[in-house]
Amino acid sequence: MRPFATARFCFQAGLASSRLSRKSPFPAYSLAASSIAAPTTTASTAARTVRTAAAPYTRPIANYKNPKKKIIPIPKTKNKPAMSSSATTLKGQPLDKAALDSLLRRRLFYTPSFEIYGGVSGLYDYGPPGCSLQANIVDLWRKHFILEEDMLEVDCTVLTPHEVLKTSGHVDKFADWMCKDPKSGEIFRADHFVEEILEQRLNGDKTARGQAPAAGAEVEDPKKKKKLKGKTAAVRLADEVVKEYEATLAQIDNYNGQELGELIKKHDLRNPATDIQPEPPVAFNLMFATQIGPSGGLQGYLRPETAQGQFLNFSKLLEFNMQSMPFASASIGKSYRNEISPRAGLLRVREFLMAEIEHFVDPEGGKKHHRFHEVEDVELVLLDRDTQLSGKTTPRTLSIGAAVRDHVVDNETLGYFLARIHLFLKKIGVDQTKIRFRQHMANEMAHYATDCWDAELQTSGGWVECVGCADRSAYDLTVHAKKTGAPLIVRQRLDTPKVIEEWTVEIDRKKFGPHFKKDARAVEAGLVALDQKALEAAAAKLKAGSFTVEAPGVGPAEVTGNLVKIEFTKRTENVREFTPNVIEPSFGIGRILYSLLEHNYWSRGAEGGDEARGVISFSPAVAPTKVLIVPISSKDEFKPIVRELSQKLRGLGVASRVDDSTASIGKRYSRNDELGTPFGLTVDFQTVADGSVTLRERDSTKQVRASQSVILETIQALVKGTKTWADIQAELPAFEQQEVEIPVR
Repeated sequence: MRPFATARFCFQAGLASSRLSRKSPFPAYSLAASSIAAPTTTASTAARTVRTAAAPYTRPIANYKNPKKKIIPIPKTKNKPAMSSSATTLKGQPLDKAALDSLLRRRLFYTPSFEIYGGVSGLYDYGPPGCSLQANIVDLWRKHFILEEDMLEVDCTVLTPHEVLKTSGHVDKFADWMCKDPKSGEIFRADHFVEEILEQRLNGDKTARGQAPAAGAEVEDPKKKKKLKGKTAAVRLADEVVKEYEATLAQIDNYNGQELGELIKKHDLRNPATDIQPEPPVAFNLMFATQIGPSGGLQGYLRPETAQGQFLNFSKLLEFNMQSMPFASASIGKSYRNEISPRAGLLRVREFLMAEIEHFVDPEGGKKHHRFHEVEDVELVLLDRDTQLSGKTTPRTLSIGAAVRDHVVDNETLGYFLARIHLFLKKIGVDQTKIRFRQHMANEMAHYATDCWDAELQTSGGWVECVGCADRSAYDLTVHAKKTGAPLIVRQRLDTPKVIEEWTVEIDRKKFGPHFKKDARAVEAGLVALDQKALEAAAAKLKAGSFTVEAPGVGPAEVTGNLVKIEFTKRTENVREFTPNVIEPSFGIGRILYSLLEHNYWSRGAEGGDEARGVISFSPAVAPTKVLIVPISSKDEFKPIVRELSQKLRGLGVASRVDDSTASIGKRYSRNDELGTPFGLTVDFQTVADGSVTLRERDSTKQVRASQSVILETIQALVKGTKTWADIQAELPAFEQQEVEIPVR
């Protein structure tokens, strides 16, 4: 793919390659845009829907006049930001994003890279729980796709030569549109600029009408008003203007650079900081360029997707698979994209982990899938392109079987993977009320794709695409085969020989070349391009002496009978050759990881107090740590028991940690609830006496008690998913404790 860190995870079709330098695919602005981007703590609104929420004014990502200006970190404030009114927690509470972000930083799920040097926006480091969470997601992905679908995994190099990505189309078309304020030199991503200014106006209209602020609108802090740019003005808009703005936002991803520029002029969209319209949008290539080798003679790039390595190894993979079709390859690895404005935390980064599948399928027979019947009843929430183009964003729920039958989804193989993607996201714990599949519109469709759907997850930043699933047709294999001459095709022996009758052209090269000289190749290309009907007509004219063919780049050329022969021939084929089509699911692991954090976060209040304690309700399968071992005392007789339990859990492959600090048991459990640890083992004085231990479940805080061997078997069953906590409560005796249940609030 595509992915997973740009706003679209695909190429914008129709970008003007003439605007990019021949020596480098980057325009003059590229260094300024990539050098320094001030990090922000406000999540970017990435929704693909009519959002009438007031988004903060688009912040500049760099100063074009002074690209070397030192990064200035945003100062911390003691004022607690307002909760997001659009996003909710797992328990339906308004999401306090500031509290969640604080928890994630404090517990070291992730942290800005190079922070003591001021940081670089779009780059993050994962801490221990973040690494474990990511590893668990990837492990489940491998089992769900690679093992279950019998895929061939490859690990290809990150460094990619210029020629490869030139052939694939990335050099010319892998770009987003950006615009520059001519006065201040501030640079903005064009679609975000249009989107956010229109949203501000819509929110101002709601305020003027006396309506409540739209979902997702941020509440301004009175003490920080002087620092805010683009303050929302309460101005009532005409009803037809409101409808026009909403229709524009519904298909914001469908506009190319010229159309975005026209929208800026039509609606008089200005930079509130300078009250000036930005310059017309220009294409900005998102790849990181580099030089391979000490001489600098071989230009290359850090790969923007993992797919190309899989395509280039197609023939070897086909041979490894004993020439059997269909088959799929898969790859998990880092990709790199020089984002224009990476200002949404883990949702928009410049270095990210991707997991991509290339499923190679025979184009004949309608791209059927032999396991489609297994998923045809899976229901998906679908937002198709026709709905979006009508200016609406109301999705519909359909079984994938009905979606394929009704031609909402193009074919069975594409539908099969959409359903499998849905089941994977459900398995790892994605909130099923916050997922939809959105179909790409024409202008946002990748240049290689015939159909594409994004699995979008709802977060505090709106709807964010986390998985893309594209029908890449035969584009990649075809262009690489044409460039290199490598036979990236499948040869299948036919059970029944196939008799083919057709018009064919035979060129007398000894005469053809000298006759047309430098135009010979162009004339030959014109002959090859003739279809059967045109060849039949040419054969008839040739009997009269000559015919005319259109030579590309040359024009009409007269061809006589002494140069070519056109005959109706019959031949028998025992082997069929074809170029496979490709269905490509592409996963942005970082985006899935962050969405999972938001979807599983909630808070519970202390009884009789105001303190809210955060909880992340990971499923046992993805939780960084599965079990917390808590000795109730620091006495020596507890230590060998704790050590033995820890060793046994490690032997079972269950991640655990020991908290033997002097804090109360309640505090120790509470701080591990923040880490998403689903179970806790308490070693108390009764354990010393009879060897039994208590097992606590994170969300309910309920406990059961049994012998160590029974509890260990129980933990193993819970982690594997063969039993639920309700099953355990029915099997084992409850353990009553003095602490009262902490209420959800």
